Amino acid sequence: MPTIDAIVIGAGWAGLSAARRLTNNGLKVVVLEKSRGPGGRSATRRQDGFAFDHGAQYFTARSAEFRDQVEAWKGRGLVADWEPRIRTFGVRPSGLNDSPDQRLVAVPGMNAVLSKLAGDLDCRFGQRVSALSFDRLWTLEIDGADPINARHLVLTAPPAQALALLGKDHPLKDTLTSVTLRPTWALMVGYPQALSCDFDAAFDNEGPLSWLACNSSKPGRAGNAWVAHASTAWSEANLELSFDSAARKLFSAFVNRVESAGLSAPTLCLAHRWRYAQSPAPLQQQALVHEPQSLVVAGDWCAGNRIEGAWLSGQSAARTLLAF
Repeated sequence: MPTIDAIVIGAGWAGLSAARRLTNNGLKVVVLEKSRGPGGRSATRRQDGFAFDHGAQYFTARSAEFRDQVEAWKGRGLVADWEPRIRTFGVRPSGLNDSPDQRLVAVPGMNAVLSKLAGDLDCRFGQRVSALSFDRLWTLEIDGADPINARHLVLTAPPAQALALLGKDHPLKDTLTSVTLRPTWALMVGYPQALSCDFDAAFDNEGPLSWLACNSSKPGRAGNAWVAHASTAWSEANLELSFDSAARKLFSAFVNRVESAGLSAPTLCLAHRWRYAQSPAPLQQQALVHEPQSLVVAGDWCAGNRIEGAWLSGQSAARTLLAF
């Protein structure tokens, strides 16, 4: 069995950030992703002529390192500013950060940067890792494929899934079990024509929704596509609803907010469940390291929930492995 320098599990922001840096430093890297393509929660769903950013809605750049990278992506046409007309329903909860000066989106969908990062990497999609073991090298068992050996491992699964792979007695257990990720239901609605709405995006603090946005108001998008996210409380209370039931309930709340005169029936209305969406108490340490196994666990939940945190976490993971 050939031995790879490094295996990265997960083709989201953290995984591809790490994989790109490791590859640029001369390591042979394989990325394993259970989904059909890159993106993680920065996914873009395309169906029936519509495109929905049904996960991450936009991102910000606060650190100098990430700002420099964003400027490079802008120069390549992969990132643009988004300046939506924003409305707020209800009272804004206390303790939130100030509204950002700049909202950024990938173009033409939120997975565009990740698709470019994946580029010439050895990314193997539709590959679910079923078991891990370590004995001087990592051995990964993969459903429907041959096992792989690797010297280093970057694991970017949600903490509960990461621990399930590593084993309940792993030295990182206490830290992994200290972080929880809460769910979010997402609604996607496509219309045959534009809605006569006085906002492009809204924060909702009063009902089952927490956010709604006209996806078509973002740069590089077309069509009349809307996305709405349910609140964490509603998502937890209705976690096991069928997708059709969730779509019907959330669509009713959505219609109450858009208040568009002569609102026609949508062409498409469907729901997606993000079982592991955001942590109410993320770590602030960028990545978890277990040097005896040349293991780094990374993800946005390691560094503050945001896309920027996920990217920085991947960079930290790569720097750590390169220093071993």
